[in-house]
Amino acid sequence: NISAWWNFGSLLATCLALQIITGIFLAMHYSPDISMAFSSITHITRDVQYGWLIRNMHANGASLFFICIYLHIGRGIYYGSYLYKETWNTGIILLLLVMTTAFVGYVLPWGQMS
Repeated sequence: NISAWWNFGSLLATCLALQIITGIFLAMHYSPDISMAFSSITHITRDVQYGWLIRNMHANGASLFFICIYLHIGRGIYYGSYLYKETWNTGIILLLLVMTTAFVGYVLPWGQMS
């Protein structure tokens, strides 16, 4: 009973790799200083080669990552994976950790809450 729904796990891994790589490149140029935060974003967008692309890939990759997570959970619900308590609870913990990490990455950079 393998269907297209089973592809979302590998798409999650691809999205996560994209987020880590683009996040590292963005962190190389970002300055969290109160007076430099917006200037560093402008620097990334305008002066870094393909900085605008890296920034957009990171922002849109996060949305794609969560879409894949929700579809992955939907597949689990559809196929009754919630009956496997240990596996399901591990997935719930991972979901909460991912949501916490996304929130901290969204709020933590000084003055950059979009």
